[in-house]
Amino acid sequence: MRLKIISCEVLFREICHLAAHSPNQVDVEFLPKGLHDQKSVEMRATLQQRVDAGSTADYDAIVMGYALCGNGLAGLKARSIPLVVPRAHDCIALFLGSRQRYRQYFDTHPGVFFKTSGWIERGNTVSQLTGYGLEMAELVARYGEENAQYLYDQLNRYKTTYGKLTFIEMGIEPDGRFEQQTRADAADRGWAFEKLAGDLSLLRRLVDGEWNDADFLVVPRGHRIAATYDDRIIEAVVG
Repeated sequence: MRLKIISCEVLFREICHLAAHSPNQVDVEFLPKGLHDQKSVEMRATLQQRVDAGSTADYDAIVMGYALCGNGLAGLKARSIPLVVPRAHDCIALFLGSRQRYRQYFDTHPGVFFKTSGWIERGNTVSQLTGYGLEMAELVARYGEENAQYLYDQLNRYKTTYGKLTFIEMGIEPDGRFEQQTRADAADRGWAFEKLAGDLSLLRRLVDGEWNDADFLVVPRGHRIAATYDDRIIEAVVG
């Protein structure tokens, strides 16, 4: 297959590594990490523009190196060729190999922020939570009353309860500089440090075209992405 990958730059090293070993012909376009700092409607508009531009070429599919990312992908349309998106809320699940592993770790390690080489190189902040800094009213407008309070509480927990930095080692780092920087950052904050082995398997299957329905959404032509607010995370709907 010939694939166009549109990815957040925090996945730069991982996507480049996997594209070099993929059986597919892969063209890659990276977008700035700061795209997440925009409102979801603005993020979606930028992504739609890049998807539409890629759809004019002779690709079999457009592959997104993104998760749902605070509903930034909700509404994204496959106009002329299919879109492929991992079923995940945010990129940490992509680094850990599955949303199930991410949820298990998150539930048993409260108060943790994650670091990877991409998070360090492409904008070294402590927050991976899309929507960080949003007011309650905007969360209600985006996600509805039922989800807003939970999201608000989660996005603001760092102020009182976050106290650990976990470095996810993907096995493709050139040396130990990223781990050492995370250790130093944790020490400066008076936080605990942990190193966790990453898992490239989900990203590898994304790049190689192994898109089972449990882990990936394939959006047919003429459909768009919608959030489901259940374990599927996203679905394809007409329109």
